[in-house]
Amino acid sequence: MQDAGVVIVGSGQGGFQVAASLRDDNYAGPITLIGEEPGLPYQRPPLSKSFLSSKAQPGQIELRPAAFYADKNIKVIASQRVTTIDRATRRVTLASGASLPYRHLVLATGARARMPAIPGAKLRGIVALRTLTDAKVLLAQMQPGRRVVIVGAGFIGLEVAVIARDKELDVRVLEFTDRALKRAVSATSGDFLASALTQRGAKFSVNTGATGYTGSGGRVTGVITSQGESVMADLVVIGIGVEPNVDLARNTGLQVQDGIVVNERLITSDPLISAIGDCARFPASYSDSSLRLESVQNAVDQARCVAARIAGKDEPYAKVPWFWSDQGVNRLQIAGVAQADDCAVLRGDIATAKFSVFRFRAGRLTAVESINSAGDHMASRKLLANPACISPEQAADTSVKLAALAVAL
Repeated sequence: MQDAGVVIVGSGQGGFQVAASLRDDNYAGPITLIGEEPGLPYQRPPLSKSFLSSKAQPGQIELRPAAFYADKNIKVIASQRVTTIDRATRRVTLASGASLPYRHLVLATGARARMPAIPGAKLRGIVALRTLTDAKVLLAQMQPGRRVVIVGAGFIGLEVAVIARDKELDVRVLEFTDRALKRAVSATSGDFLASALTQRGAKFSVNTGATGYTGSGGRVTGVITSQGESVMADLVVIGIGVEPNVDLARNTGLQVQDGIVVNERLITSDPLISAIGDCARFPASYSDSSLRLESVQNAVDQARCVAARIAGKDEPYAKVPWFWSDQGVNRLQIAGVAQADDCAVLRGDIATAKFSVFRFRAGRLTAVESINSAGDHMASRKLLANPACISPEQAADTSVKLAALAVAL
């Protein structure tokens, strides 16, 4: 079994990083990276940014060229789905019928777009944005003058809306809650970004969801809203969140709870199986409960942690997560994870379009949202390592130098 090596299920950023980091950590055994999508592993963030805006081509978002995998002796199996895991014999079976042994198995199965089964949901022209194939389909349909309805004012929805306006499409955003980005950021940050998008010509409807779609000839022509309105649409983009891909783990008897449950070392209920990234629910040192994070950086950091453990350097996962979203001229950067009722403290002036919102819970820093304030973001990532080091009063006082506080830690 020693020659079985490491098998990684999922060839997204996390799965790729496990393979690359294993070699960086001088792991000499076989490494097999299995992905359902065709082609080589690629970056997902550009799909709703530079790729959709036509500033990047498919080859430019590949994580590494083919020569990298040959040089590192990493076997990539593309366009294949793992159907079963036999934990007793330590083998995975592919949809093709082939099977592979493993010494250690890493599940980096990611998540899939949530697509509600409402009337008309199968009509052409209704798309999500999760894969390169999705992005290609969406890009081909983003023609000037067309009417696009975006269901969901989360990160994907707002990023697509900005690009659609740049491409001179008519944009209508429907958001089920009372404001944009409600699950992700404070009202201050969410309202600023929604206002910026409105100023670009997009139209917003809050407290409004989609209850059905109308069509003609098999193609979408409109959206029926929860307010009873019929909104004309040539294209509909669904951005209402994702669901973790846990079926494989559940079917093999691993513990699952809105994600594959892992411990502080990212090990599942089977010590020979790890899980990372969007599909993993882990105990975070900075949170009162376990979390499942949809973040490229979290996936990358967890991948490095798992690779180091397999290579013999066993440490718990303790990285502070960070995120970003590019929305036209505005860049939002977030460090840490806040809860909805965490106190929000403004630093800077919203009118300058350069400010940060510090989030506190019981006087302790939990997260920082920075808009066009890269310096605040970099300092906050250090401050969050010791969340008691800054008070709400200090956060609001722009004469207090965040960098100096961070250096003093």
